[in-house]
Amino acid sequence: MHVMNPRCAGLDLGKDMIAAAIRIQDGVAVTRECRTYGTTSRDLLELASWLLSHRITHVVMEATGSYWKSVWHLFEGQFDLTLANPAHIRNLPGRKSDVNDATWMADLLAHGLIRGSFVPPPEIGALRELTRTRKQFVREVVRHTQRIQKILDIAGLKITGLITDVLGVSGRAIVKALIAGESKPERLADLAHPRLQVKRERLVEALYGRLTVQQRHLLGMHLGLVEALEASIAQLDHEIEKAVDPFRALVDRLTKVPGLSDTNVPALLGEIGVDMTPFKTHRHLLSWTRVCPRLDESAGKVHSTRTQKGAAWIKTLMVQAAWAAIRNKNSYLHAQFLRLRARRGGKKAIVAVAASILTAVYYMIRDGSPYRDLGVDHFNGRDRSRTARRFVTRLQQLGYNVQITKAVA
Repeated sequence: MHVMNPRCAGLDLGKDMIAAAIRIQDGVAVTRECRTYGTTSRDLLELASWLLSHRITHVVMEATGSYWKSVWHLFEGQFDLTLANPAHIRNLPGRKSDVNDATWMADLLAHGLIRGSFVPPPEIGALRELTRTRKQFVREVVRHTQRIQKILDIAGLKITGLITDVLGVSGRAIVKALIAGESKPERLADLAHPRLQVKRERLVEALYGRLTVQQRHLLGMHLGLVEALEASIAQLDHEIEKAVDPFRALVDRLTKVPGLSDTNVPALLGEIGVDMTPFKTHRHLLSWTRVCPRLDESAGKVHSTRTQKGAAWIKTLMVQAAWAAIRNKNSYLHAQFLRLRARRGGKKAIVAVAASILTAVYYMIRDGSPYRDLGVDHFNGRDRSRTARRFVTRLQQLGYNVQITKAVA
Protein backbone atom coordinates (compact mmCIF):
# COMPACT_ATOMS: atom_id res chain seq x y z
CA MET A 1 0.00 0.00 0.00
CA HIS A 2 1.26 3.45 -0.89
CA VAL A 3 2.82 5.38 2.00
CA MET A 4 1.73 9.00 2.11
CA ASN A 5 3.38 10.11 5.36
CA PRO A 6 6.76 8.39 5.86
CA ARG A 7 7.57 10.13 9.16
CA CYS A 8 4.56 10.09 11.46
CA ALA A 9 3.50 9.35 15.03
CA GLY A 10 0.39 8.16 16.85
CA LEU A 11 -0.58 9.32 20.35
CA ASP A 12 -2.90 7.36 22.61
CA LEU A 13 -4.11 9.88 25.18
CA GLY A 14 -5.14 9.27 28.76
CA LYS A 15 -5.71 11.41 31.81
CA ASP A 16 -2.26 10.82 33.33
CA MET A 17 -0.28 9.08 30.57
CA ILE A 18 0.34 9.33 26.83
CA ALA A 19 1.58 6.41 24.76
CA ALA A 20 3.52 7.69 21.73
CA ALA A 21 4.54 5.53 18.77
CA ILE A 22 6.66 6.81 15.88
CA ARG A 23 6.82 5.21 12.45
CA ILE A 24 9.63 6.13 10.06
CA GLN A 25 9.84 4.60 6.61
CA ASP A 26 13.00 4.85 4.53
CA GLY A 27 12.52 2.93 1.32
CA VAL A 28 11.21 -0.48 2.31
CA ALA A 29 12.66 -0.37 5.83
CA VAL A 30 10.30 0.70 8.63
CA THR A 31 11.61 1.91 11.98
CA ARG A 32 9.31 1.98 15.02
CA GLU A 33 9.75 3.20 18.56
CA CYS A 34 7.30 3.61 21.44
CA ARG A 35 7.57 5.65 24.62
CA THR A 36 5.23 6.78 27.38
CA TYR A 37 5.01 10.30 28.82
CA GLY A 38 3.04 12.12 31.47
CA THR A 39 0.49 14.80 30.72
CA THR A 40 2.01 17.82 32.46
CA SER A 41 3.29 20.71 30.38
CA ARG A 42 6.90 19.69 31.01
CA ASP A 43 6.17 16.13 29.87
CA LEU A 44 4.44 17.38 26.73
CA LEU A 45 7.42 19.57 25.88
CA GLU A 46 9.68 16.53 26.26
CA LEU A 47 7.37 14.56 23.97
CA ALA A 48 7.46 17.32 21.35
CA SER A 49 11.25 17.47 21.58
CA TRP A 50 11.51 13.70 21.08
CA LEU A 51 9.26 13.83 18.02
CA LEU A 52 11.20 16.73 16.52
CA SER A 53 14.48 14.92 17.09
CA HIS A 54 13.19 12.16 14.80
CA ARG A 55 11.97 14.75 12.25
CA ILE A 56 8.35 13.65 12.62
CA THR A 57 6.07 15.68 10.37
CA HIS A 58 2.59 14.24 10.99
CA VAL A 59 0.95 13.39 14.32
CA VAL A 60 -2.42 11.77 14.95
CA MET A 61 -4.34 11.60 18.24
CA GLU A 62 -7.76 10.41 19.35
CA ALA A 63 -10.54 12.81 20.28
CA THR A 64 -10.63 11.44 23.84
CA GLY A 65 -12.74 13.64 26.11
CA SER A 66 -10.89 16.92 26.62
CA TYR A 67 -7.46 15.31 27.02
CA TRP A 68 -6.48 16.04 23.41
CA LYS A 69 -6.94 19.81 23.67
CA SER A 70 -3.85 20.62 25.73
CA VAL A 71 -1.70 18.40 23.48
CA TRP A 72 -3.21 19.93 20.34
CA HIS A 73 -2.62 23.52 21.44
CA LEU A 74 0.99 22.79 22.38
CA PHE A 75 1.80 20.88 19.18
CA GLU A 76 -0.06 23.20 16.82
CA GLY A 77 2.35 24.86 14.43
CA GLN A 78 5.08 22.27 15.02
CA PHE A 79 3.46 19.27 13.32
CA ASP A 80 0.73 18.51 10.82
CA LEU A 81 -1.93 17.39 13.30
CA THR A 82 -4.87 15.05 12.74
CA LEU A 83 -7.67 14.52 15.26
CA ALA A 84 -9.24 11.09 14.76
CA ASN A 85 -12.69 9.88 15.72
CA PRO A 86 -12.14 6.86 18.03
CA ALA A 87 -14.99 5.00 16.31
CA HIS A 88 -13.14 5.19 12.97
CA ILE A 89 -9.76 3.82 14.11
CA ARG A 90 -10.61 0.85 16.29
CA ASN A 91 -7.87 -1.76 16.50
CA LEU A 92 -8.35 -5.45 15.75
CA PRO A 93 -10.04 -7.46 18.56
CA GLY A 94 -7.61 -8.94 21.05
CA ARG A 95 -4.92 -6.31 20.44
CA LYS A 96 -6.12 -3.61 22.84
CA SER A 97 -3.40 -1.74 24.70
CA ASP A 98 -2.20 1.85 24.75
CA VAL A 99 1.01 1.05 22.89
CA ASN A 100 -0.78 -1.08 20.29
CA ASP A 101 -3.38 1.63 19.76
CA ALA A 102 -0.68 4.27 19.21
CA THR A 103 1.17 1.99 16.78
CA TRP A 104 -2.05 1.23 14.90
CA MET A 105 -2.86 4.93 14.55
CA ALA A 106 0.64 5.62 13.23
CA ASP A 107 0.21 2.88 10.61
CA LEU A 108 -3.17 4.24 9.51
CA LEU A 109 -1.82 7.79 9.28
CA ALA A 110 1.20 6.66 7.27
CA HIS A 111 -1.08 5.23 4.60
CA GLY A 112 -3.55 8.15 4.65
CA LEU A 113 -6.41 6.07 6.08
CA ILE A 114 -7.54 8.52 8.77
CA ARG A 115 -10.08 11.23 8.08
CA GLY A 116 -9.43 14.09 10.47
CA SER A 117 -12.16 15.63 12.59
CA PHE A 118 -13.01 19.31 12.39
CA VAL A 119 -11.01 21.38 14.88
CA PRO A 120 -11.98 25.07 14.99
CA PRO A 121 -9.34 27.81 14.88
CA PRO A 122 -8.46 29.46 18.22
CA GLU A 123 -10.91 32.38 17.93
CA ILE A 124 -13.81 30.05 17.10
CA GLY A 125 -12.73 27.65 19.84
CA ALA A 126 -12.86 30.51 22.35
CA LEU A 127 -16.36 31.44 21.15
CA ARG A 128 -17.43 27.79 21.43
CA GLU A 129 -16.21 27.67 25.02
CA LEU A 130 -18.22 30.77 25.90
CA THR A 131 -21.45 29.65 24.23
CA ARG A 132 -21.28 26.12 25.65
CA THR A 133 -20.69 27.49 29.14
CA ARG A 134 -23.69 29.78 28.70
CA LYS A 135 -25.83 26.83 27.67
CA GLN A 136 -24.73 24.88 30.74
CA PHE A 137 -25.57 27.81 33.01
CA VAL A 138 -29.02 28.15 31.42
CA ARG A 139 -29.63 24.45 32.07
CA GLU A 140 -28.63 24.92 35.70
CA VAL A 141 -31.10 27.81 36.03
CA VAL A 142 -33.86 25.54 34.71
CA ARG A 143 -32.92 22.80 37.19
CA HIS A 144 -33.00 25.14 40.19
CA THR A 145 -36.27 26.66 38.98
CA GLN A 146 -37.81 23.18 38.83
CA ARG A 147 -36.63 22.50 42.39
CA ILE A 148 -38.25 25.75 43.54
CA GLN A 149 -41.51 24.67 41.89
CA LYS A 150 -41.28 21.29 43.61
CA ILE A 151 -40.81 22.85 47.06
CA LEU A 152 -43.80 25.15 46.52
CA ASP A 153 -45.99 22.24 45.39
CA ILE A 154 -45.00 20.15 48.42
CA ALA A 155 -45.88 23.07 50.70
CA GLY A 156 -49.33 23.37 49.10
CA LEU A 157 -48.61 26.66 47.31
CA LYS A 158 -50.16 25.88 43.93
CA ILE A 159 -49.02 28.92 42.01
CA THR A 160 -47.05 27.07 39.33
CA GLY A 161 -50.26 26.43 37.40
CA LEU A 162 -51.34 30.08 37.57
CA ILE A 163 -47.99 31.82 37.02
CA THR A 164 -46.28 30.54 33.89
CA ASP A 165 -42.81 31.68 34.96
CA VAL A 166 -42.37 31.12 38.66
CA LEU A 167 -39.26 33.31 38.58
CA GLY A 168 -40.82 36.09 36.52
CA VAL A 169 -41.68 39.47 38.01
CA SER A 170 -44.72 38.29 39.98
CA GLY A 171 -43.43 34.86 40.86
CA ARG A 172 -40.03 36.09 42.04
CA ALA A 173 -41.61 38.78 44.24
CA ILE A 174 -43.83 36.16 45.88
CA VAL A 175 -40.96 33.69 46.36
CA LYS A 176 -38.77 36.38 47.95
CA ALA A 177 -41.60 37.29 50.33
CA LEU A 178 -42.04 33.63 51.27
CA ILE A 179 -38.32 33.36 51.98
CA ALA A 180 -38.53 36.47 54.16
CA GLY A 181 -41.25 34.82 56.26
CA GLU A 182 -44.47 36.24 54.83
CA SER A 183 -47.31 33.69 54.94
CA LYS A 184 -50.56 35.61 54.55
CA PRO A 185 -52.05 34.86 51.10
CA GLU A 186 -53.60 38.33 50.71
CA ARG A 187 -50.30 40.11 51.23
CA LEU A 188 -48.54 37.69 48.91
CA ALA A 189 -51.18 38.23 46.22
CA ASP A 190 -50.68 42.00 46.46
CA LEU A 191 -47.09 41.48 45.23
CA ALA A 192 -48.26 40.21 41.84
CA HIS A 193 -47.76 42.51 38.87
CA PRO A 194 -50.95 44.33 37.77
CA ARG A 195 -50.66 42.81 34.28
CA LEU A 196 -50.70 39.25 35.59
CA GLN A 197 -53.61 37.50 33.81
CA VAL A 198 -54.94 35.79 36.96
CA LYS A 199 -57.89 36.82 39.11
CA ARG A 200 -56.85 37.87 42.57
CA GLU A 201 -59.30 35.48 44.22
CA ARG A 202 -57.76 32.47 42.46
CA LEU A 203 -54.25 33.63 43.33
CA VAL A 204 -55.16 34.10 47.00
CA GLU A 205 -56.70 30.62 47.06
CA ALA A 206 -53.57 29.11 45.53
CA LEU A 207 -51.31 30.82 48.08
CA TYR A 208 -52.82 29.01 51.06
CA GLY A 209 -50.07 26.69 52.16
CA ARG A 210 -47.51 25.97 54.80
CA LEU A 211 -43.78 26.39 54.35
CA THR A 212 -41.47 24.97 57.02
CA VAL A 213 -38.35 26.81 58.14
CA GLN A 214 -36.22 24.29 56.28
CA GLN A 215 -38.19 24.79 53.06
CA ARG A 216 -37.75 28.57 53.33
CA HIS A 217 -34.00 28.07 53.68
CA LEU A 218 -33.95 25.76 50.65
CA LEU A 219 -35.92 28.27 48.61
CA GLY A 220 -33.40 30.95 49.55
CA MET A 221 -30.48 28.73 48.52
CA HIS A 222 -32.01 27.88 45.15
CA LEU A 223 -32.99 31.47 44.43
CA GLY A 224 -29.51 32.69 45.39
CA LEU A 225 -27.93 30.20 43.01
CA VAL A 226 -30.34 31.24 40.24
CA GLU A 227 -29.49 34.91 40.66
CA ALA A 228 -25.75 34.14 40.69
CA LEU A 229 -26.14 32.11 37.51
CA GLU A 230 -28.18 34.89 35.88
CA ALA A 231 -25.42 37.37 36.68
CA SER A 232 -22.86 34.99 35.15
CA ILE A 233 -25.03 34.56 32.03
CA ALA A 234 -25.22 38.33 31.62
CA GLN A 235 -21.43 38.52 31.87
CA LEU A 236 -21.08 35.72 29.33
CA ASP A 237 -23.42 37.56 26.96
CA HIS A 238 -21.11 40.56 27.15
CA GLU A 239 -18.06 38.38 26.42
CA ILE A 240 -19.84 36.69 23.51
CA GLU A 241 -20.72 40.08 22.03
CA LYS A 242 -17.04 41.01 22.05
CA ALA A 243 -16.04 37.63 20.59
CA VAL A 244 -18.35 37.99 17.55
CA ASP A 245 -17.35 41.58 16.75
CA PRO A 246 -14.86 40.51 14.02
CA PHE A 247 -17.69 38.88 12.05
CA ARG A 248 -20.62 41.02 13.14
CA ALA A 249 -21.87 41.41 9.54
CA LEU A 250 -22.19 37.62 9.21
CA VAL A 251 -24.07 37.39 12.51
CA ASP A 252 -26.52 40.08 11.41
CA ARG A 253 -27.08 38.29 8.10
CA LEU A 254 -27.69 34.91 9.73
CA THR A 255 -30.26 36.33 12.14
CA LYS A 256 -32.51 36.84 9.09
CA VAL A 257 -32.88 33.04 8.87
CA PRO A 258 -36.10 31.83 10.57
CA GLY A 259 -35.33 30.18 13.90
CA LEU A 260 -31.96 31.89 14.34
CA SER A 261 -31.51 34.78 16.76
CA ASP A 262 -28.82 36.90 18.39
CA THR A 263 -28.49 34.19 21.04
CA ASN A 264 -28.15 31.01 18.99
CA VAL A 265 -26.23 32.41 15.99
CA PRO A 266 -23.01 32.87 18.04
CA ALA A 267 -23.52 29.35 19.41
CA LEU A 268 -23.94 28.03 15.87
CA LEU A 269 -20.80 29.80 14.63
CA GLY A 270 -18.93 28.51 17.67
CA GLU A 271 -19.71 24.98 16.51
CA ILE A 272 -19.21 25.17 12.72
CA GLY A 273 -16.95 28.23 12.39
CA VAL A 274 -17.05 31.03 9.84
CA ASP A 275 -15.13 29.21 7.11
CA MET A 276 -16.79 26.34 5.23
CA THR A 277 -13.54 25.11 3.67
CA PRO A 278 -13.36 22.01 5.95
CA PHE A 279 -16.75 20.91 4.56
CA LYS A 280 -16.54 20.24 0.82
CA THR A 281 -20.32 20.45 0.33
CA HIS A 282 -23.34 21.15 2.47
CA ARG A 283 -23.90 17.38 2.66
CA HIS A 284 -20.60 16.97 4.49
CA LEU A 285 -21.75 19.57 7.02
CA LEU A 286 -25.13 17.84 7.47
CA SER A 287 -23.39 14.48 7.95
CA TRP A 288 -21.00 15.94 10.52
CA THR A 289 -23.95 17.53 12.34
CA ARG A 290 -25.88 14.23 12.31
CA VAL A 291 -29.05 15.73 10.81
CA CYS A 292 -29.15 13.50 7.74
CA PRO A 293 -30.19 9.84 7.28
CA ARG A 294 -27.47 7.30 7.85
CA LEU A 295 -26.28 4.98 5.09
CA ASP A 296 -26.89 1.40 6.27
CA GLU A 297 -27.50 -0.82 3.24
CA SER A 298 -26.46 -4.38 2.46
CA ALA A 299 -27.45 -6.80 -0.33
CA GLY A 300 -29.75 -4.17 -1.78
CA LYS A 301 -31.70 -3.84 1.46
CA VAL A 302 -31.82 -0.66 3.52
CA HIS A 303 -31.54 -1.63 7.18
CA SER A 304 -31.87 1.80 8.79
CA THR A 305 -32.12 5.47 7.91
CA ARG A 306 -32.15 6.79 11.48
CA THR A 307 -29.82 9.68 12.18
CA GLN A 308 -26.62 8.77 13.95
CA LYS A 309 -25.85 9.71 17.52
CA GLY A 310 -23.30 12.39 18.25
CA ALA A 311 -22.79 16.12 17.70
CA ALA A 312 -25.01 16.75 20.71
CA TRP A 313 -24.37 20.50 20.93
CA ILE A 314 -24.98 21.46 17.32
CA LYS A 315 -27.75 18.93 16.66
CA THR A 316 -29.77 20.07 19.67
CA LEU A 317 -29.24 23.69 18.67
CA MET A 318 -30.47 23.14 15.11
CA VAL A 319 -33.56 21.17 16.19
CA GLN A 320 -34.51 23.93 18.63
CA ALA A 321 -34.05 26.48 15.84
CA ALA A 322 -36.27 24.35 13.58
CA TRP A 323 -39.11 24.32 16.13
CA ALA A 324 -38.89 28.11 16.33
CA ALA A 325 -38.77 28.48 12.54
CA ILE A 326 -41.97 26.55 11.79
CA ARG A 327 -44.00 28.97 13.89
CA ASN A 328 -43.99 31.30 10.89
CA LYS A 329 -46.88 29.84 8.89
CA ASN A 330 -46.08 31.85 5.76
CA SER A 331 -42.65 30.32 5.18
CA TYR A 332 -41.07 27.53 3.18
CA LEU A 333 -39.90 25.80 6.38
CA HIS A 334 -43.44 25.59 7.76
CA ALA A 335 -44.68 24.14 4.46
CA GLN A 336 -41.83 21.62 4.46
CA PHE A 337 -42.62 20.52 8.00
CA LEU A 338 -46.34 19.98 7.25
CA ARG A 339 -45.55 18.13 4.04
CA LEU A 340 -43.11 15.71 5.68
CA ARG A 341 -45.04 15.27 8.92
CA ALA A 342 -47.99 13.81 7.02
CA ARG A 343 -45.80 11.06 5.54
CA ARG A 344 -42.86 10.61 7.91
CA GLY A 345 -43.99 11.87 11.31
CA GLY A 346 -43.13 14.93 13.35
CA LYS A 347 -39.65 13.87 14.57
CA LYS A 348 -38.26 13.18 11.11
CA ALA A 349 -39.97 16.27 9.73
CA ILE A 350 -38.36 18.59 12.30
CA VAL A 351 -34.91 17.10 11.67
CA ALA A 352 -35.43 17.72 7.94
CA VAL A 353 -36.28 21.36 8.69
CA ALA A 354 -33.12 21.61 10.80
CA ALA A 355 -31.15 20.25 7.84
CA SER A 356 -32.72 22.87 5.55
CA ILE A 357 -31.75 25.68 7.93
CA LEU A 358 -28.19 24.38 8.16
CA THR A 359 -27.98 24.08 4.36
CA ALA A 360 -29.02 27.73 4.01
CA VAL A 361 -26.44 28.72 6.64
CA TYR A 362 -23.72 26.82 4.75
CA TYR A 363 -24.26 28.74 1.51
CA MET A 364 -24.76 32.06 3.29
CA ILE A 365 -21.36 31.66 4.95
CA ARG A 366 -19.58 30.21 1.92
CA ASP A 367 -20.96 32.58 -0.72
CA GLY A 368 -21.84 35.60 1.42
CA SER A 369 -25.39 35.50 0.07
CA PRO A 370 -28.50 36.71 1.97
CA TYR A 371 -31.32 34.44 3.06
CA ARG A 372 -34.15 34.00 0.55
CA ASP A 373 -37.34 32.23 1.60
CA LEU A 374 -38.79 30.03 -1.16
CA GLY A 375 -42.32 30.71 0.07
CA VAL A 376 -45.16 28.67 1.49
CA ASP A 377 -46.38 27.69 -2.02
CA HIS A 378 -43.01 26.35 -3.17
CA PHE A 379 -44.00 22.68 -3.13
CA ASN A 380 -47.37 23.28 -4.77
CA GLY A 381 -45.84 25.25 -7.60
CA ARG A 382 -42.98 22.79 -8.07
CA ASP A 383 -45.20 19.88 -9.03
CA ARG A 384 -48.82 20.84 -9.56
CA SER A 385 -49.82 17.58 -11.24
CA ARG A 386 -48.56 15.50 -8.32
CA THR A 387 -50.46 17.71 -5.91
CA ALA A 388 -53.64 17.34 -7.98
CA ARG A 389 -53.30 13.54 -8.03
CA ARG A 390 -52.85 13.49 -4.28
CA PHE A 391 -56.00 15.53 -3.71
CA VAL A 392 -57.98 13.34 -6.13
CA THR A 393 -56.82 10.21 -4.34
CA ARG A 394 -57.81 11.68 -1.00
CA LEU A 395 -61.29 12.61 -2.27
CA GLN A 396 -61.73 9.10 -3.69
CA GLN A 397 -60.78 7.65 -0.31
CA LEU A 398 -63.56 9.76 1.18
CA GLY A 399 -66.08 8.24 -1.26
CA TYR A 400 -66.28 10.84 -4.00
CA ASN A 401 -66.13 10.35 -7.76
CA VAL A 402 -63.74 12.95 -9.09
CA GLN A 403 -63.15 14.16 -12.60
CA ILE A 404 -60.76 17.05 -13.14
CA THR A 405 -60.03 19.22 -16.14
CA LYS A 406 -57.30 21.77 -16.53
CA ALA A 407 -58.52 25.35 -16.42
CA VAL A 408 -58.10 27.39 -19.59
CA ALA A 409 -55.87 30.39 -19.00
